[in-house]
Amino acid sequence: MSGETNKALARRIPLEAYNQGNITVFDEIVAETITDHFPPPGFPAGREGYKLFVPALRAAFPDLQTTLDLEIADGEKVVHRITVCGTHKGEFMGTPATGKQVTWTETHILRFANNVIVEHWGNADQSGLMMQLMPPQN
Repeated sequence: MSGETNKALARRIPLEAYNQGNITVFDEIVAETITDHFPPPGFPAGREGYKLFVPALRAAFPDLQTTLDLEIADGEKVVHRITVCGTHKGEFMGTPATGKQVTWTETHILRFANNVIVEHWGNADQSGLMMQLMPPQN
């Protein structure tokens, strides 16, 4: 499979699953037995965890939008650098809605085999996100 094909498949996750809430994307392009080195906090690792996480994230940030800032393909791997923004209108990781507009960045590395993602590494600025949700300090 070419790097261009892998990139086209990989970008479906931020653009369709996260931006549009289409969680069937995970069934279509993520292996059931994916090795996930960066599962969403508080959710099971793997495809089923993401199918639970995305609706919860979109409930907390209903206007959630991811922007693909950088996309690199190298053989069987695709790297994404994304910016995520949204308005905190629902509970998120134990924090009640604040109404604040927040922005954070993430980096993801996806490894493909047979047209599906079989391994995932990631890094998200979770502390930066949570700092934006905190009340102002006096």
